[in-house]
Amino acid sequence: MTRTLTAGEARIAAAFAGARADGRRAALMPYLMAGFPDLETSVRVGHAYADGGADLVELGVPYSDPLADGPVIHEAGSRALAAGATVAGVMEACQAISARIPVVVMCYANLVHARGVEVFASALAAHGASGLIVPDLPLEEAPAIDAACEANGIALIPLVAPTTPDGRMSLIGERARGFLYTVSVVGTTGERQALDADLEAVIARAKAHTDVPVAVGFGIATPADAAAAAAAGADGVIVGSRLVRAVAEAHAEGRDEGAEVRGLVEALRDALLIG
Repeated sequence: MTRTLTAGEARIAAAFAGARADGRRAALMPYLMAGFPDLETSVRVGHAYADGGADLVELGVPYSDPLADGPVIHEAGSRALAAGATVAGVMEACQAISARIPVVVMCYANLVHARGVEVFASALAAHGASGLIVPDLPLEEAPAIDAACEANGIALIPLVAPTTPDGRMSLIGERARGFLYTVSVVGTTGERQALDADLEAVIARAKAHTDVPVAVGFGIATPADAAAAAAAGADGVIVGSRLVRAVAEAHAEGRDEGAEVRGLVEALRDALLIG
């Protein structure tokens, strides 16, 4: 029997469908570190993503020990915390951005548990979030957060990697909501010289174990990277470090951070067009 999608899942599904209807191979989801370089600027960057044609936004919650983050995003999170970023402030940013575009919040497990999974999931829903990514949440420890997200209409989006065994990938893929975040390489986030030569096989294996869209992240930085990931079969592409670096450089040089990233997002979106 087909299950009814939650509100968050439905909005995410509509974003992926909208990308296809727009003539693109894949949906575009840029990453944004909330509170970097300050909360107000990060909200403006989120709106610039929407203006540039992004389909969804991944909104990072700054954390002191971000094990999945490469140096660019790690530094942005540290600067956001130093500037006074809080989970409450991130929720406000989520509410402002989600009025225009679906928002998937990326948050480490300690921050979820510190507030209580029910409280955290309820706050996400109240502030317009559609999904939640918890990169350090093992499958075995997911049920409580999964249930709280389901009850509040939030899609809990799991991650798989090239090293994930088939049996475990099947279990993860079966429970995936919204989309399956597929890590393109082993390691942390960050820009790389080239995408993994086995990316097509990685994506195909993920697709074989789930019924939701497969979005690829880690290492996608340029329009050529985005096009290559889509050509390899990705339903969505996630771009983080390159855009966070652009925000940092524009801020340091006194330029408009929003204008800087809007142009990059437009180029990434155009690279995903079919034909």
